[in-house]
Amino acid sequence: MTSSTATRPAAPNRSRRIIAISLAIIAALVVAFFVFANLYADWLWFAQLGFQSVLTTQWIARVVMFLVGFIGMAVPVWLAIQLAYRLRPVYARLSSQLDRYQEVVEPLRRLAMFGIPVFFGFFAGFAASAQWETTWLWFNGVATTTTDPEFGLDTGFYLFAMPFYSAALGFLSAVLLICLLVTAVVSYLYGSVRVGQRELRISKAARIQLAIIAGLYLLVQGASLWLDRFKTLVEPGDRITGPGYVGVHATIPGQTILAIVAVLVAVLFFVTAVIGRWRYPLIATALLVVSAIVLGAGYPWVVNTFQVRPNQLALESEYYQRGIDMTQTAYGLDGLEKSDFAAATDVEQGQLRSDAQTTAQIRIMDPAIISPTVRQIEQYRQYYQFPDDLDVDRYTIDGVSQDTISAVRELDIDQLGAPSWQNNTLIYTHGYGLVAAKGNARTADGNPVFLERGIPASGFLSDEEDFEPRVYFGEKSPPYSIVGAPEGTAPVELDYPDGEDGATETKTTFSGDGGPSVGNVFNRLIYALKFQSEQILFSDNVNEKSQILYDRTPRERVQKVAPYLELDSDPYPTVVDGRIVWVVDGYTTSNSYPYSSNVSLQQAIADSNNTAPRFALDNINYIRNSVKATVDAYDGKVTLYAWDDQDPVLQTWQKVYPSTIKPMTDISADLMSHVRYPTDLFKVQRTMLGVYHVNDAQSFYQRDNAWATPNDPQNNDRLQPPYYLTMQMPGQDAPTYSMFTSFIPSSSGATARNVLMGYLGVDSNAGDQAGVKSADYGKLRMLVVNADTPVPGPGQVQNTFDADPNVSAFINILKQGQSDVLNGNLLTLPVGGGLLYVQPVFVQSSGATKLPTLQKVLVSFGSQVAFEDTLNDALDVLFGGDSGASAGDGGVTPSPGPTGTPSPTPSATPSPGESTAPTTPAADDYQAALQEAQSAVQAKQAALQAGDLAAFGEADARLTAAVQKLIELGEQ
Repeated sequence: MTSSTATRPAAPNRSRRIIAISLAIIAALVVAFFVFANLYADWLWFAQLGFQSVLTTQWIARVVMFLVGFIGMAVPVWLAIQLAYRLRPVYARLSSQLDRYQEVVEPLRRLAMFGIPVFFGFFAGFAASAQWETTWLWFNGVATTTTDPEFGLDTGFYLFAMPFYSAALGFLSAVLLICLLVTAVVSYLYGSVRVGQRELRISKAARIQLAIIAGLYLLVQGASLWLDRFKTLVEPGDRITGPGYVGVHATIPGQTILAIVAVLVAVLFFVTAVIGRWRYPLIATALLVVSAIVLGAGYPWVVNTFQVRPNQLALESEYYQRGIDMTQTAYGLDGLEKSDFAAATDVEQGQLRSDAQTTAQIRIMDPAIISPTVRQIEQYRQYYQFPDDLDVDRYTIDGVSQDTISAVRELDIDQLGAPSWQNNTLIYTHGYGLVAAKGNARTADGNPVFLERGIPASGFLSDEEDFEPRVYFGEKSPPYSIVGAPEGTAPVELDYPDGEDGATETKTTFSGDGGPSVGNVFNRLIYALKFQSEQILFSDNVNEKSQILYDRTPRERVQKVAPYLELDSDPYPTVVDGRIVWVVDGYTTSNSYPYSSNVSLQQAIADSNNTAPRFALDNINYIRNSVKATVDAYDGKVTLYAWDDQDPVLQTWQKVYPSTIKPMTDISADLMSHVRYPTDLFKVQRTMLGVYHVNDAQSFYQRDNAWATPNDPQNNDRLQPPYYLTMQMPGQDAPTYSMFTSFIPSSSGATARNVLMGYLGVDSNAGDQAGVKSADYGKLRMLVVNADTPVPGPGQVQNTFDADPNVSAFINILKQGQSDVLNGNLLTLPVGGGLLYVQPVFVQSSGATKLPTLQKVLVSFGSQVAFEDTLNDALDVLFGGDSGASAGDGGVTPSPGPTGTPSPTPSATPSPGESTAPTTPAADDYQAALQEAQSAVQAKQAALQAGDLAAFGEADARLTAAVQKLIELGEQ
């Protein structure tokens, strides 16, 4: 019975063990399947786009680097442990404490001997895997034909090789330190190293092992010190990036000496491994530490304090010049064309006659303001949407280039009246159409003049043959949609809310190749897991021709197929060969260009239109717009074009990802006509030009002519955005599509001056020939404003506008009703021999429904201001009754504003010597009423602050009477 009773508990123990093992295996299989499902879904996505080589390159590189890191760490650590254990003294007398340690460690010794190397190997493998791009860039790096001014090395060494060498030396240092640590621990546990009675005893075997590892570590440190000499060329200094006089004459020589000393100390450790004397290498190590302090900090301080500071300009000029030249090259500023500009400030009739083509294209429709107007007019259904900031583009219509404001009508599934999986995924799948309006024109009501609009689409774009208005891929597309069906199947997808023969809607079926197939059960299971939606697996609407569209935003798609690019924050839609496509600018960047100053992309690019950009590599000192990418809005096809095939960084990445980028010669003529100079690159360049617009070391050192980008007059906490216009800069033969910005002195506080110091334009027109870039594309032109004739900056001009009695009186009257007044973008244009400021003024209801309409246009030239219903009238008034040119709104007679108040035309202040025509009694009455209204508004505000209700009521009555008088005069 005893035997029988003893055997019974074994069965449940075995059962529990079997169940536990089975559950563990099942759990592992489930996790493995989820991992496989994710990887397989990625493979399907990349394969459908034809970029599977990008994914396989990443997979292979990560696996290879993981294995290199794992083996590179695990094998040396395992060897160190094995040698320390096997060469232990057999009959060593150990202390009782060490005996207890061995009793604890011994049962786990075998596990530890393999577990510790594996543990460190996994960490090293994952760390190495994260560095695969650094390794592949080093292996595929190309020469740049540009050398650094200190060592004469090709800049490709700094871009591609130096980061790899630094990472490799760091890895080797970590391996040797861990080997040294485990060797010391094992040697101590098993008696090879004994400490006691003020004596340190080390066995011969342990001495050899420790000394060799320490010597190897010091050799690696010597190599690191040698590499640090080259790193100084990319390290920020006092005024420049890279070594100045102190760096060249003290820091670099000191690092050279320290590198040699480290090698000599390493040799002493190797000698110790043979002769067994620790005194010499330890003393040498101490001397190395002292030398590092003296040569690394002390000597440079002495040189800087007693030699450089008293003679800074004379000694540092050579190195400042290096910083200027290399920074301008790294940011593409070396081709800047500067010219002095003595701005005229007086006005006269016909002054704009020579700039008539420019004034005809001045934009009065602000893309950051009129989005609600476009939404109210063109949205049609609540499930459509437009972006808050519209895009700008240009089209050739009847042989004439026309600047436009454009936006894609995208789907907003959050506004569906009856949301469900079927509605969100199968029925409402895409947006419809592109809206385009003239940038330089308005209707009588102050609304945009549309060139393309409506559902179904109508206009100059949709009139083209085979125009495709459907937008399956956009900036606001749903997370995923399932589309496609066999031929003959009744359409399910809503195309647009209109139809023939009284139908309320038109349906369609996606016929492109836009996503991975979910036509089989296995793929449906994969995506049901990915999106955690069982409906994908069980829905009868998913058929053998179904495709799943996801990762649909243009930036997301380009970033996945070209992960090495920094992408512009403003992709823009355009119509190319009858298809709506998104154009995305891609940048190659680096922070390792010698003697080039760093810039924060986030700070340089942030402005009032883009408040919080994010970048994987924020601090850079090299940038090129190397790639133009397009994403087809219908089928999501991504195409990459090598825009700057001379860029060494792009050339290297093309070797890493071969056959993924097409040459620029493949760009069609239609696409070329819509390519533009990228906004973010221009912002980075204008940031650098604030300091680096000077070309000589003395001006750079004195910093007496540093510039800054002015703040947006409508948002003083953010920089003013640059703007695209078709305009003729001084020195150009004809107007061209360009981007512009202005500069004011770099100062802050009460002493800051908001006067114009410089004006920068870049030719943004790439031409209209297939595969051929315009020769002037990317040409930077800077006007250096003559300081003898002060020109007000944007902030000063805005203040002048706001303080003008006629302007403020009219705006205050508008604000008394249920209206908000919105100042548009303040444009600066070098026309008429001076600088013209133009600002449209919009009015919208302060209620729930927003419909901004253009009511007035403010213009300024010199000290003169005009405020009229149209830009054309404002320019004529500003320039003595006839500007000599016509604006795009010249043929418009504005209707009364939305508040019912009239649209007066106050005269501008006449220029010196200009005769003024006598005013009519009606005009005198009108001016008097305006002044009375302004006085009443001020009285109301004063009474409100004082809490005097009686005075407030009296002022309100005066204001009501003045407004009524203005209305009566406006009706006459």
